[in-house]
Amino acid sequence: MERAITTMWDHYSEPLSLDEIADTAVLSKFYFSRVFRNVTGTSPGRFLTAIRLYSAKNLLLETSLSVTDIAYQVGYNSLGTFTTRFTRSVGASPTRFRSLSHSGLPQLPRFETGADSRTGTVHGTVVLPPTSTPLRVYVGAFSSPIVEGMPVSCDILESPSDACRVLAYRLSAVPIGEWYVRAAAVAVHWADVDPRPWARHPLLVGAGKPVVMRADHDVELRIPMRTVDTTDLPILLALPELDNLHLPDAQPTSRQAPEFAAI
Repeated sequence: MERAITTMWDHYSEPLSLDEIADTAVLSKFYFSRVFRNVTGTSPGRFLTAIRLYSAKNLLLETSLSVTDIAYQVGYNSLGTFTTRFTRSVGASPTRFRSLSHSGLPQLPRFETGADSRTGTVHGTVVLPPTSTPLRVYVGAFSSPIVEGMPVSCDILESPSDACRVLAYRLSAVPIGEWYVRAAAVAVHWADVDPRPWARHPLLVGAGKPVVMRADHDVELRIPMRTVDTTDLPILLALPELDNLHLPDAQPTSRQAPEFAAI
């Protein structure tokens, strides 16, 4: 699976077929698809799409290429299809995503339980491995294993020191249905954050089991965090590339990027 995923990253701009990807894993395409989904939580096709859109995010930030050129460079033959998929997955159009790297992101709201009784709550703890880096942890409920689009509910946690390894989170107003709870941790102190937005990556990721929400239910879910590996899906939200440096102890330097509002 790692060899197949490496092939996707190395050749995402090409019209890769399922047969070609499966061949790198020396498996039939049918068996490969089943094993791939078990390992990654999604299909090879959706994983490849996520790689292409993630690469497009980086090109929008790192280069001055036009949106059209970027669309073709990441493997799309239609600008309209690329723009639609990018906007749906990232939460902003390609042009707006690029402009937000200068003006900052609107703050992601913390959702509160509303009057609608057809929702429930997911709560629990995020367990961090030992680290001396102050972290911000984003926890959200998504409709698929891919972290894309806006979460239906989210929480933002702060881990100021190594002593704070277990953090409590709460996701309110989660609608009825099946949801995937995902977490990503990023460095927040100015000295630990790369000033180049395209070079910022989550330090840790975590996932809980799929949650089937029923009305008025309160589900407890523990999320162990770990370092990112090859089989992890790239995060398509405008995070952490545009994650903020807007902290009380932030100290501007010549290398520091502009301040961004937390997504």
